[in-house]
Amino acid sequence: MKKMLIISALLAATLTASAQGENTGMGGNDGNYKSLAEKVLNLEKKNDAFNLYLNYAYSFRADKADRQDWATGFANKQLRLEIKGNIGDHLFYRLRHRLNKATDAKSQDNFAKATDIMMVGYKFNNKLSLQAGKMCQIWGGFEFDENPMYIYQYSDMVDNMDNFMAGVVASYKPVPSQEIAVEISNANNGKLVNEYGAGAKSIESDGTTSRTLEQANSPLTYIVNWNGSFAGGLLNTRWSWGTQTEAKNKYSRMFVLGQQLALPKAQWYFDYMGAWDALDRLKIASSELSMPTSDGQPVADKNMYFSDVHYNSFITKLNWQFAPQWNFMVKGMYETASVSKIEKYKDYRKSFAYIGSIEYYPIKDQDFRVFLSYTGRKYDYSEKCGLKDYNTNRIEIGFMYRIKAY
Repeated sequence: MKKMLIISALLAATLTASAQGENTGMGGNDGNYKSLAEKVLNLEKKNDAFNLYLNYAYSFRADKADRQDWATGFANKQLRLEIKGNIGDHLFYRLRHRLNKATDAKSQDNFAKATDIMMVGYKFNNKLSLQAGKMCQIWGGFEFDENPMYIYQYSDMVDNMDNFMAGVVASYKPVPSQEIAVEISNANNGKLVNEYGAGAKSIESDGTTSRTLEQANSPLTYIVNWNGSFAGGLLNTRWSWGTQTEAKNKYSRMFVLGQQLALPKAQWYFDYMGAWDALDRLKIASSELSMPTSDGQPVADKNMYFSDVHYNSFITKLNWQFAPQWNFMVKGMYETASVSKIEKYKDYRKSFAYIGSIEYYPIKDQDFRVFLSYTGRKYDYSEKCGLKDYNTNRIEIGFMYRIKAY
């Protein structure tokens, strides 16, 4: 019985830690796992200055969309190299790089899209720290902060967000269980022309007028974030509010509320994410809908984007360690999209997702899991928008391995 409790506690700690800091570094740890250097070479680590990980996920998948046959194949899901460490009591660093993404430097920050994180931080004391470089923006919510390797399907909002930006973060902990963080970062990796195209225009008001987008003088993002922990970590929060400059006189605002219940053998969270975009930053509506003109005909120009777009996401996820070395996961999502000032496209889209998986950890001292999962999605459109409803289904069997090399 004691052995079962220990195994369950370790698994719970691993799952919870992944949802508390794998992207932003704002809490959590990497579990009580042995590195390959320790296991194979018997190298004893004497400090925390250098830690090397390879985040790898691979699966055989079968996909089906409406009125189509099942399509099958093998696929690499995640492949990210990660290096991080603490130099003494004050200095720390982190690099996370995707090994299967474009490596050309972008025009705004001179980083490649493949580089998720390249930051250096300084911890002044137990309360105050400062980080600078390319980082994951500090939007709240537990889905957003979870290690991408462990996500079977992101919500529409997170799937279409661009979050890894160059900037600076200041963090203050008045008490160990409460953290307030403030971030200023670039709004995009590239210039306006790289993100939206040459001569890009925004559809204004009720859709009968448009104007050419202009590069903002200071295209920046400002975020305030609160991370709270109560009752010894039983209840946790990740809340944030922020605004982003998209183009001259075009701003996007986002509000996120994430709350988590972390029990010894079960962890559950519920996130709300809301975005109010003066320019369609997520580009979901702009890619799905035709652009109206005064005569009711669609515009042929592809570089047209809606104004006054509102997105909502409600996300919930449960992990349950029902037996030693086993985990059951279920996740649900409900999301909406609306082009607020164009009657035809107001509240035009609702999407639903339902995900379940069984995961088995065959090796106790390694973050290695074998999984079987199902993902179903339904897209429901209003009659007046002219789009047709459809469904998708996906079945996967594979493995995830956060390889702790050193």
